[in-house]
Amino acid sequence: MTYQPFHIEGEDRPARWLITCDHAANTVPPQINGGSLGLDPADMGRHIAYDPGTAGVGKALGKLLNAPVIMSNFSRLVIDPNRGEDDPTLLMKLYDGTIIPANRHADLAERERRLDLCYRPYHDALTRLAARPGTVILSLHSFTPQLRGRPPRPWEIGVLYARDTRLAHPFLNRLRQEPDLTVGDNEPYSGHLPGDAVDRHALQHGRPNVLIELRNDLISDGEGQTKWANRLAPMLTEVLYATGL
Repeated sequence: MTYQPFHIEGEDRPARWLITCDHAANTVPPQINGGSLGLDPADMGRHIAYDPGTAGVGKALGKLLNAPVIMSNFSRLVIDPNRGEDDPTLLMKLYDGTIIPANRHADLAERERRLDLCYRPYHDALTRLAARPGTVILSLHSFTPQLRGRPPRPWEIGVLYARDTRLAHPFLNRLRQEPDLTVGDNEPYSGHLPGDAVDRHALQHGRPNVLIELRNDLISDGEGQTKWANRLAPMLTEVLYATGL
């Protein structure tokens, strides 16, 4: 079976939303070190390898919003699709205290090979989907409740944005109306990086966008994923309508 670096669900769905899951999978393609990065399976199940829960939330949201969903099918440790090609963290050799054995000696030729195998096909497909008139990009990510040696993160959900706040700020305001949520404003990370997926497919084209970070312990199973999709879908619909974008 031929390796496919991405999956698309509902490509013909008519909604303006395009849901992206850049870190949907912890797959290591067989062409990369025989399908292993030399890490313990427990490490491959951690946030360092992918964004747990986002694929399930993305699929459920796609159905609720009647929108297409694109999901990567390679670990961020193989090559990170949410980084520009010139970003020094594109191919990580150490992440949250864990050395990535198969990446320790990866040279420029290996980096280029992984770009061609995984990264560029994913972004080519995303470019094609985003080119539909009126596209609004919803980028889904998840974060770990606590990094090693760091304090616990108090947020259940965060909204990230850079220079385009047309959708992010109204969505933040809507989330703050939920009394049970601690909402991160550009937390647990700050904004976007030049050349990342939102920059490349939304900001550079003037497309409305919002990036949602969900704490991954809240979406660790199907029940949690469905719960959050059901909660977010009407809010996203309401906010997009209210903005008139």
